[in-house]
Amino acid sequence: MTTPTPAPDQPGTLPDAVDASKPNVARAYDYLLGGKDNFAADRELAGKLLAIYPGTRQMVKENRRFLVRALDYVLAQAISQYIDLGAGLPTSPAVHDIVRRYDNTAAVVYIDNDPVVVNHLWALTCTADPRVEAIPADLAHPAAVLGHVRDAGLIDLAEPVCVILAMVLHFLDAPAARDLVAAYVDDLAPGSYVIVTVARGEPAIGDQITRAYDAATIYNHSHEDVVSFFAGLDLIPPGVCDARAWMPGWATPAPFYDRAGQVLAGVGIKK
Repeated sequence: MTTPTPAPDQPGTLPDAVDASKPNVARAYDYLLGGKDNFAADRELAGKLLAIYPGTRQMVKENRRFLVRALDYVLAQAISQYIDLGAGLPTSPAVHDIVRRYDNTAAVVYIDNDPVVVNHLWALTCTADPRVEAIPADLAHPAAVLGHVRDAGLIDLAEPVCVILAMVLHFLDAPAARDLVAAYVDDLAPGSYVIVTVARGEPAIGDQITRAYDAATIYNHSHEDVVSFFAGLDLIPPGVCDARAWMPGWATPAPFYDRAGQVLAGVGIKK
């Protein structure tokens, strides 16, 4: 029996835990995607990033386009359970929107530790779709997160599931990111998929961004680091590459032009 997650504060109001004077990762990302669920501090942070590297806004859009292609691929493998870790504010197309194009009964569980994010997810998605859930939890604690997922009753972790870690692992150093992914993978059934995207920049750009990003500590991972996050998984060709170039089943990445900033992306399967 499904145990519904307690509803957050009234949609459209600021939960007590929110400090609008401090920049927030999810809300700055929302602003870069053209969203309206952000405050002055978030827009100021996004402005700093754009001043350092104007291509930042394009990168977050490319991340979303990759996610659509990756989910299309996973959906074609008949996966009907999805966990979006560090989901962020709902954008278009959101994970459940992509999934619903193919499967009206698939389960989608969003995880985020930001009360504004959970509030909006509840208001815009969960109340309208009984197969979508939003859970307030910190993705950095896999055992607790998966416990909440089990308790929600929508997802059976004994069956294959797709776990999404989009634009979150650059907030951990490389060893911590590897350990985090491994902890989630250990609890997944064979046949499960993991989708990962990570922002990175050439050293000069990356160093400036890590100094300017005051909503959280950010790490500029190498390509080799991101490949290592898929330990224990088989990478779907073309492996880890620029998000612009990831086309499922291609032996090599699609052609793309080099630039100072990129989103590294990949999809792995647990055999």
